[in-house]
Amino acid sequence: MKKTNLLAILVAALFAACLLAGCASGGDDNPDSGSSGDAFELALITDIGTIDDKSFNQGSWEGLKKYADEFNKTHKYYQPAAKDNTAYLDAIDLAVKGGAKVIVTPGFLFEVPIYLAQDMYPDVKFILLDGSPNDGDWDNGPDFKTGANTVGVTYAEQEAGFLAGYAAVIDGYRNLGFMGGMAVPAVKKFGYGFIQGAEYAGAELGLGAGDIAIRYHYTGDFIATPEIETMSSAWYNDGVEVIFACGGAVGNSVMAAAEKAGMKVIGVDIDQSSESATVITSAMKELAVSVYDCLKDYYAGNFPGGKNITFTAANYGVGLPMSTSKFETFKQSDYDIVFAKLQDGAVDIWGDMRNGADVSVSDIPKSIVIVNEIA
Repeated sequence: MKKTNLLAILVAALFAACLLAGCASGGDDNPDSGSSGDAFELALITDIGTIDDKSFNQGSWEGLKKYADEFNKTHKYYQPAAKDNTAYLDAIDLAVKGGAKVIVTPGFLFEVPIYLAQDMYPDVKFILLDGSPNDGDWDNGPDFKTGANTVGVTYAEQEAGFLAGYAAVIDGYRNLGFMGGMAVPAVKKFGYGFIQGAEYAGAELGLGAGDIAIRYHYTGDFIATPEIETMSSAWYNDGVEVIFACGGAVGNSVMAAAEKAGMKVIGVDIDQSSESATVITSAMKELAVSVYDCLKDYYAGNFPGGKNITFTAANYGVGLPMSTSKFETFKQSDYDIVFAKLQDGAVDIWGDMRNGADVSVSDIPKSIVIVNEIA
């Protein structure tokens, strides 16, 4: 009953919104918007953020656009009018009416809309990044369902975070910070991996208990604010050398503080080296690679519908952009060695769940690293 009610409510809201306000559009700045009579077989719906956010939307769009350009496929992105399920369904509906055969949705916020849309549009394929379709009923236990026309893509963020923490410590940093966005699984896994990478590197270097310090905070959102810049500045003034900015536009505030303090930043999701000279590396999800590969499978007749795929170091789904990183002593050969360990499963990295139970910062085994959690 709960799924039927949810579907009915959202579908009714969708059509009401279209009748009263008109459907969402791709926007006048969409470089591939074309004329009103054009059909676009590949579409991406942003999570209301911009297509050039230097993060999740941009990375996903780059993969779609790369495939479309290489194989001459029409393509377009749509920016929802609001950050809610109805607006996302509205944008999906517009993309379907615009001729979309495959729709890419970047981010866990699309889990409920795709849960519904996969049944509403059975002839359309959906690529959901960073999540698995579910009905959103977390009070009673959500119903997860990945339809035959949908693939859910997730990432081993803990591995990317591990590589960032490891590299930072090997490069000589001892006073670190983690500035996360919302405390959702992906962000927590980045942070937990960061702690474990620092611990692992400290053990390799023979450091003692408490020789590495990490200040740890979730901002509660993925936006840039003066408050985040102020907190980051305070951390830098207190001796923090580098902050892992893990929360979309949160990084803009951290970078602004780092530029004023002459300190360093670790970016997230995509290579953010072009955003600020303070960025020494980025804990990357290979968003473009995963979107490109799923589209390649679709056109080859091998679309992995009904599956949830995890991109890890083993399939080159996460990593650091060594060609643009600004390390002093951490070399490509060092990276290759530790990356191979992750690929082989030689390092046991905790995620946000362990043996079916939620994991907190205090649960993570550590002795060299001291974590100061800041509410």
